[in-house]
Amino acid sequence: MTSKPVLISQTAEATHRAMASPVSEYHSSSLDSRIASVDQEIIYMCPFNGAVKGKVLITNYRLYFKSSDADVPLALDVPLGVISRVEKMGGASSRGENSYGLDITCKDMRNLRFALKQEGHSRRGIFEMIFRYAFPLSHSLPLFAYVNQEKYTDNGWLVYKAMEEFRRQGLPNNKWRITFINKSYDLCDTYPTVLAVPFKCKEDDLRRVATFRSRGRIPVLSWIHRENQAVIVRCSQPLVGMSGKRNKDDERYLDLIREANDTTKKLTIYDARPNVNAVANKATGGGYEGDEYLNAELVFLDIQNIHVMRESLKKLKDIVYPNVEESHWLSSLESTHWLEHIKLVLSGAIQVADKVSSGNSVLVHCSDGWDRTAQLTSLAMLMLDSHYRTLRGFQVLIEKEWISFGHKFASRIGHGDKNHADQDRSPIFVQFIDCVWQMTKQFPTAFEFNEHLLLTILDHLDSCRFGTFLYNCESIRDQQELRSKTVSLWSLVNSKMDIYLNPFYTPESGQVLYPVASMRHLELWVTYYIRWNPRIRHQQQSPVEQRYKELLALREEYLKKLEQLQLSDSSSPYQLANSTTPNTTSSTASTPSQQYTHLQTPF
Repeated sequence: MTSKPVLISQTAEATHRAMASPVSEYHSSSLDSRIASVDQEIIYMCPFNGAVKGKVLITNYRLYFKSSDADVPLALDVPLGVISRVEKMGGASSRGENSYGLDITCKDMRNLRFALKQEGHSRRGIFEMIFRYAFPLSHSLPLFAYVNQEKYTDNGWLVYKAMEEFRRQGLPNNKWRITFINKSYDLCDTYPTVLAVPFKCKEDDLRRVATFRSRGRIPVLSWIHRENQAVIVRCSQPLVGMSGKRNKDDERYLDLIREANDTTKKLTIYDARPNVNAVANKATGGGYEGDEYLNAELVFLDIQNIHVMRESLKKLKDIVYPNVEESHWLSSLESTHWLEHIKLVLSGAIQVADKVSSGNSVLVHCSDGWDRTAQLTSLAMLMLDSHYRTLRGFQVLIEKEWISFGHKFASRIGHGDKNHADQDRSPIFVQFIDCVWQMTKQFPTAFEFNEHLLLTILDHLDSCRFGTFLYNCESIRDQQELRSKTVSLWSLVNSKMDIYLNPFYTPESGQVLYPVASMRHLELWVTYYIRWNPRIRHQQQSPVEQRYKELLALREEYLKKLEQLQLSDSSSPYQLANSTTPNTTSSTASTPSQQYTHLQTPF
């Protein structure tokens, strides 16, 4: 079980007040190119410092508050996309100090409360502005990503190309082929256009299988093991129903998947759901593979549905914001079941990875194949394939398994939608990133990227600043011309890669990672879930990591100086006079970094 978050003293708290926000001063930029602002005096009811007077500025992208009290240097910079709910607090006749204002509920584990003067409906303007731009889709306005004017040298939309990724995996081959049957989204409107399927199956076979799989999400290849040719295949549940329907084409299709790998005697079907849920789904026309699927074995992984996960995160928020009850911390955390769910997701992915690593092909599904299925396939691929543990490879993994295969980001996050009570909302992708963080903690040298990347991804999951996580599937993104009209998050990340790199990264191409998925080895991700509390001692960079970064910077500085010296030497009169003299070393040592490899600092 995770240890308690460490509380810091009130005297030390002052130095941490700026942690309320990643910025301390507002600067207009291309982000706020269309500023529609409300700028007025307001009181922020800070749960850590009490009532703080200041000014609030609201644009079409953000809410920015800065205190006017020099003794409380506090600033808030809140992208409007992270707001899930805005409510009016009190009325014109409300009594009591600071009882009239606004309550704002955010998707990033914090709530904000502002108090205003009661005279003259002073909150009307600010309420209307927030409501309008936090929920643009509810007001027939475009999401902010469509008006964002940011420019980057790197085009993040080019990070993932399906054919390039299949070729990297060694596909197509004599057992698996690439099909464009879904190029117009006719087979399945929530699948990508490029799919990998068994070589022996025909297009008509795929169409018949699609009629027996929920939402037409047929079994297709996600990943193939280069050595043993075992595969990870993903899909949705079969439409068995209460009457126990069968589909010979579907049964034969799964057998073709098994036969595509000589060492797979039985195809292992991992159903992410608890057994009882899978049985209950028969009542709505769904179900699971029964004994009629010869040469297949079915394993239930007991991962709960989106509603259970949503309630679990709500409970977690209750115990971490605004205050952490230290005396009952462990029992309170246990009562949320959040880490228990993380454990089950990781444990399921480990089973998938282990089965494939030992040469057996697997099929993974839940109900519709876009929530728990994406968690399991992407985590198993992260464990099996070191490419996905690089900075760009991780971007490809998210683009491939989550975005292109139709995880319902719009429904799960609620981008620009005022319906905060929507039962489709759920932190499925947050859970996946949490699982990745758990792996980086257990294998600190195996990942090229650092925690800052994971935090950045989650921040922009909600912000609507980039187009990356908008909409539910590729067909809708194409209709909305997303790639031509918005900026990709990866454009931001790849334009300043240095800040997202792990200095301890050691590439090991063949290593399979098996994290320990037990409660004793899992931790609560304090840097994300409790980052808004200034009284929590946030984990500082280790002295070793800090020193290593300093040495790398020093090495870079020396190499630049060396290069300058070489340039000045080459332009000196003496050097020019002797330029006809052959230099046998110049062709072999072209750069300072090549000449002085001994300057590298081993760790």
